[in-house]
Amino acid sequence: MTNKVNIVLVHGAWADGSSWSKVIPALKDAGYNVVATQNNMNGLAEDAETTRRAAEALDGPTILVAHSYGGAVITEAAHLCPNVVGLVYIAGFGLDEGESLTSLGAGAEPPPGAAAVRPDKYGFLWIDKDMFPENFCQDVDKAEAKVMAITQRPISVKCFNDTITNAGWKNLPTWYQVSEGDRMIPPGGEHFMAERMKAKIISLNASHASLVSHPTEIADFILRAASEVVGLNVMQTSIN
Repeated sequence: MTNKVNIVLVHGAWADGSSWSKVIPALKDAGYNVVATQNNMNGLAEDAETTRRAAEALDGPTILVAHSYGGAVITEAAHLCPNVVGLVYIAGFGLDEGESLTSLGAGAEPPPGAAAVRPDKYGFLWIDKDMFPENFCQDVDKAEAKVMAITQRPISVKCFNDTITNAGWKNLPTWYQVSEGDRMIPPGGEHFMAERMKAKIISLNASHASLVSHPTEIADFILRAASEVVGLNVMQTSIN
């Protein structure tokens, strides 16, 4: 393994690849090859295939980094990507086989942000633009938060109901950033998923959009994972 891995960034719901715009420069400055995907968010299998193709196009070992719904995407895609050597979740869904975004929270009190979600007649979900800043990104500059609300991309209800067929984190080292001020995914749920994966965890006093409000910390966390996964694979190679 070389001393650098490729980094594939996978965005979450109500966003697109540009949500990583504050993180990407730090990763590039550190010398990493970085790619950000654009999910259609019509269904989990389609988005997992988009990630698989992005990883396949890269030469050498690769880590997948995902925010929010993107966590489900990389969980499903990982077993299809032989060059993927680690997974990083940024306030993301680390689901197990048979679980969906909907089933994971079944029976639990919904997060505050759920009250801001609005379905349309085409089977897609939006966040009320006026409620977006206070629920999705309450620690982001107000003007920027309004832009995020206006440019949000909807996600299909199908994405919430599609189940994981293979949980890639079971066979790969994982890292997880918990957002303690998250109003879209309960912080307790994030801790549960991170601990179940036996991930290396950091907690930030951040909103759901931690990659926007805390880009330095998020970039540092990704760089840490990228560095540590090289050491883990060198160690495994020497053992074998």
